[in-house]
This record gives sequence, structure tokens and C-alpha cells, in this order.
Amino acid sequence: MQPVFIGSEIYRGSSYGEWHPLHIPRVSTVMDLCRALGWFAPGQYRASPRAKPAALAAFHTPDYIAALQRAEDAQAVDDATRARHALGTTANPVFPEMFRRPATGAGGVMLAAELVRDGGIVHVPGGGTHHAMADRAGGFCYLNDPVLALLALRHLGLTRIAYVDIDAHHPDGVEAALGAAEDMLLISVHEEKRWPFTGGIDADGGGRSVNLPVPRGLNDTEMGHVREALILPLLDRFAPQAVVLQCGADAVEEDPLSRLALSNNAHIAVVKALMAAAPRLIVLGGGGYNPWSVGRLWTRVWGALNGRDLQGALPESAQAVLRALSWRRRVAGRNPPEMWLGTLADIPRPGPMRAAVRERVAHLRSRTGL
Repeated sequence: MQPVFIGSEIYRGSSYGEWHPLHIPRVSTVMDLCRALGWFAPGQYRASPRAKPAALAAFHTPDYIAALQRAEDAQAVDDATRARHALGTTANPVFPEMFRRPATGAGGVMLAAELVRDGGIVHVPGGGTHHAMADRAGGFCYLNDPVLALLALRHLGLTRIAYVDIDAHHPDGVEAALGAAEDMLLISVHEEKRWPFTGGIDADGGGRSVNLPVPRGLNDTEMGHVREALILPLLDRFAPQAVVLQCGADAVEEDPLSRLALSNNAHIAVVKALMAAAPRLIVLGGGGYNPWSVGRLWTRVWGALNGRDLQGALPESAQAVLRALSWRRRVAGRNPPEMWLGTLADIPRPGPMRAAVRERVAHLRSRTGL
């Protein structure tokens, strides 16, 4: 069974606002790159449905869903709505598709769960909004599609579901919703002392939650150790029937909202390893605020899921997609390096294996009985 890519044209031109970190194109860039490379075989691309309010109520409160719809319709929120639901804030602004866009991501992940019912792989780069709570927006996230994906897999009758999150930010919304679930294993690798300032190494999320806060400057060598010494052994012991990977691109060195130093090779190594971890795999997007690094990484993810990896120069049609991007960052946006414009694969970023990383992994191995 060939992997399926779930996308939507709603992401093309949709923006959180001119000065928001999510003013950049992301999913549409991945779609365009994959088409330019000829990486969609017949039947592999599926348009995402938009989740209806009744489906969203599997996690979100009806009052919150209604408030989000009203905010989109009115393009404004009152003070009470802002205070109760965190809508219309600097992080979670009012914008034209503020309900329809996240509802499309939610519909995509719920479709993904249905598609892997009997096994398979699905990539939903528009998913991964892991900060939203049941009745509040948070961290650019209006709906929590990872939670909806996990609940949809549970609804299908699966009893061992793993969630792995390698975004630079801790998935506080997912842990708040399902951290105490005994039928799920939640693993997060995230930057320490970074918003939302949750996910401490000894935080008791209940259930099977495992949090690894890592120091700034995390390099490919260290992420490889985390993968081999912690993530894979935990998955091997848990023997999940399905894995949901949140593959946020903000842990890549060029991202402006973290201080980690990975190349996109580190993410691809995790993707490839998780393909063998369970008969069902759903790969989501997530954070990522450099348009070139996000587009290149998630396109490489789709390639890896299909056994493809393009290490050299891109064909002109794909380079044209990257060269058409713009970014308001003062230096990099005006003078992007040629690597961002002509290749998918980053130069590897190995580095020293610092004691802080080794000791934290050892601590979690001991605590979890590995």
C-alpha cells in the first residue's frame, strides 16, 4: 500500500497576518515541490476534508468551537471571548480562515486515521498544532489535531498508540489531554527553557508520558543518541499498533523561534526509524517559521516515506518553487543561501556529545526501566 499525502489549497495564501511568524507559506510549498519533483503517483494526493463541529467536539468544547466560528465570521472578538478562549491575541490573531484552516488540518488527521485502519502511512503536513487546549487557543494553535488523531485511532479500536513529538516546543495541549492515558505512550523531545515552559524531565504527566528537554544547540550527533537510546527502545518495548509523529521543523538550526542546531537529516532519520516501529504511521507537520527550511524538510519527509531522497541539486522546476519564496527576516530573508534555493538535503550538523544530553537520556532510561 503506497503512502498517502493529505493537503489542501486552503493553505495557499492563508496567513495569520503580515507580522506573525505564520505569515509564511508552508504546506503549499511542500505540495508544489512534490508536484515539481513528480513525487505524487496517481491516488497518492488526497484533498483534506474540513472537520465538522460535531467531530471537533471529540476533544474541544462546543462553546469554544462556536466562539472560533463566530470569530471567523465577524473577523473580531469581544473582550470576554479573548479572555476565556485566547482568541484575538497577538499569538492567536483573528484572520480570515481562523476556523476553516485548523478545521481542515483536523479533518486531514481524522481522515489519516481512517486510511491507516488496516495499516499504512499518511503524511499530513497541515497537522501538528499541538498547543491548543479543549477550550482555549495557544501557541498559534486553534484546534489540537494531534489529540483528535490519537482519539480517532483509539475509536478504531487500537489499544497501544504512540505519539512522538520532535518539535522544538513541548506539546502541552497533547499532554494535558492524554498524558494520563494508559493506552498511549507520549514522547516529547523539546528545547529546555522555551515556551510553553512545560515538559520538565521529571514532570509527572501521568500515564506513559516521557519528556526530554534538551539544551540549546542540540546537534545531529546528540539527536541520533536520543533516537537510538531513548525513542526507539521505548517504542520497541511498548510495541505500538500505530505511531503519530509530530515532525515540527522549528528544531532546524535556521529557525527563528528556537535555538536548536539540527539539520533536516536528523528529522529524516527519525522518520525512517519510525516507519519500522508500527504497522500504522501518521506524520504531521507542526512548528517551523523559516519558509525554506520548512518546505525542504517536509518535502524530504514525503520522499523518505516513499523511499526517495534527493541529495544533489534540485531540477529547475523545483528550484523555481524555492526561489519564488520570500521572508521578512532582515538578513536571511533578503539573501538566502544557495543551499536553501537549490537543494532539499541540509549539510549534516554533527557535534560533540554533551554530558547534559547523555545524562538526561540515561536518567529517563533508568526512570522508565529501560
